[in-house]
Amino acid sequence: MSTSLVQNSYGKSRVRLVKVRRADGRHELTDLSVDVQLAGDFDDAYTRGDNSRVLPTDTMKNTVYALAKGHPVEPIEDFGVLLAEHFLGKPHVRRVRIAITEHVWSRIDAGGGPHRHAFLRAGQERRTAEISAASASEIAVESGIADLLVLKTTGSAFSGFPRDQFTTLKEADDRILATVMVARWRTAGRDEAPTRTWEAARRALLETFAEQHSLSVQHTLHALGEAVFAACPAISEVSLSLPNKHCLLVDLSPFGLANEGEIFVPVDEPHGLIEATLKRGG
Repeated sequence: MSTSLVQNSYGKSRVRLVKVRRADGRHELTDLSVDVQLAGDFDDAYTRGDNSRVLPTDTMKNTVYALAKGHPVEPIEDFGVLLAEHFLGKPHVRRVRIAITEHVWSRIDAGGGPHRHAFLRAGQERRTAEISAASASEIAVESGIADLLVLKTTGSAFSGFPRDQFTTLKEADDRILATVMVARWRTAGRDEAPTRTWEAARRALLETFAEQHSLSVQHTLHALGEAVFAACPAISEVSLSLPNKHCLLVDLSPFGLANEGEIFVPVDEPHGLIEATLKRGG
């Protein structure tokens, strides 16, 4: 039987890294998970079992730690570019993909202010960056936020939708809106201040979610994208994914009780999923 190998890549996933920077009794903490993926002239490893061109994935893991020791790991976009450039310099590598997630920690308030070396991680929110590189002059960076769980108890509606023989959903002019935001964005060129951009984008997402009167999750998504553009002039494209994490009103009438928007049951599955990409000026 004749076969052809049409695509291949390999790498190391979920390289966990915590870096502590100690200065004058105040510690800074960065908690990362790094994925490294290489593509190139590795066909012989698959077709002939020839490993002479295969950089071990264990070496990739060690490289992450060694470069983290000698260089800053923040902002994660710059650390990702550093890793990409390093692996592009290896023989037979034609393309590199680096994906980094940063687990967000904040300082614990103690003794009247932020503690110098004690931290709190609330929820699963992560800062993300993905770096794709084919050469030193062809490096694409995508930044973002993942698993940002938000909820508001009013200011959300959904009505005016078409109905057919299978529609049972009631129209709602006031409902709970909860979602786990995933946002990814690109800048027109290399962002010289990716952390400032990330902070501004996050703030715009949260403020807009809280303040906008939502007529649907689609309506909210579009408003979030416009808010990111307004807050971050460097961003040229933003993609958003908003699962609708339903909170359903519990029917208490069998118990002779009224339920006027007080008692709900959260439902994880199934849920709606609304996604879109917006471009500046598009």
